[in-house]
Amino acid sequence: MKEAMFYEKIGGNRVRCYLCPHRCKISPGKRGICGVRENREGTLYTLVYQKVVSWAVDPIEKKPLYHFYPGEDAFSIATVGCNFHCLHCQNYSISQFSKEREDIPGEDISPEEIIRLAKQKKTKIIAYTYTEPTIFFEYAYDTCRLAKKEGIKNVFVTNGYIEEEPLREIAPYMDAANVDLKSIREEFYNKICGAHLNPVLKTLKLMKELGIWVEVTTLIIPTLNDSKGEQKEIANFIATLGKETPWHISRFYPAYRLTNLPPTPAETLHQARRIGLEAGLKYVYVGNLPKNEGENTYCPNCGRIIINRSGYWIGKIKIKQGRCGYCSFPIEGVWKFK
Repeated sequence: MKEAMFYEKIGGNRVRCYLCPHRCKISPGKRGICGVRENREGTLYTLVYQKVVSWAVDPIEKKPLYHFYPGEDAFSIATVGCNFHCLHCQNYSISQFSKEREDIPGEDISPEEIIRLAKQKKTKIIAYTYTEPTIFFEYAYDTCRLAKKEGIKNVFVTNGYIEEEPLREIAPYMDAANVDLKSIREEFYNKICGAHLNPVLKTLKLMKELGIWVEVTTLIIPTLNDSKGEQKEIANFIATLGKETPWHISRFYPAYRLTNLPPTPAETLHQARRIGLEAGLKYVYVGNLPKNEGENTYCPNCGRIIINRSGYWIGKIKIKQGRCGYCSFPIEGVWKFK
């Protein structure tokens, strides 16, 4: 347990948390919406510091990050907790654990030990993922700083629900992020996620301004966010971030509290990819759909495959010094360790 960052005391031993846009007012003995930040006699504590509930070595493509050191592995870690309660969450058993139980599970692993393990596994990247890294900010922050000193890269896989001050604080140590843009509708965020849309849009803009490499993922859910109109709006928004921003369109499978809906039809995913390309996005991908052409990276100029993929398997990479190996057209991304 460690005293939390980004909060203030507001009287009567109550506190207000400023880590994420929920800005929870927390009474003594109570926790915030995330379930892992608790007010103890007027001091806010993070209950998940060094409490690793899940860790693994994953291909970076699983995050998904397709333009950030393709073919490399990432040492991935998570604690319990999340500041969303998405009805379709695939990792609900750990993301929602702290809202349903009082105890906080996890193996006690220090930031220094995370670095040692990452080196032992010969990984050059640490990914803060599986649940929501914002809610274990202090742990991620300390680990990120140590990793940076050791030449290890840091990536967040996040819902983007973080306030500006903490994002600016961690940005010098964050090399890349995949941000879920779950919908472009406020109603979706309210009903499905228990949150708001605009803070996520602000986070995406700020990450780009701060020089973090950003890729965006949208899980297309039948009847909820699968209309052509919404796909166009999402694509157009991503284009405002920069047309080089990769957009990952992911297939929904029934999970958690949305088991009544079917998997996303393949044609809906391909339609969204066409819409993204028509909006001028250079790199649009289709995920969770085996053996489809949307897994590959194509040169926006000559149209040839420059990264060949099948799931998490990487075939040829025809990128040389940040350019297409066929026509020398610049290909945006982070391609080589210094």
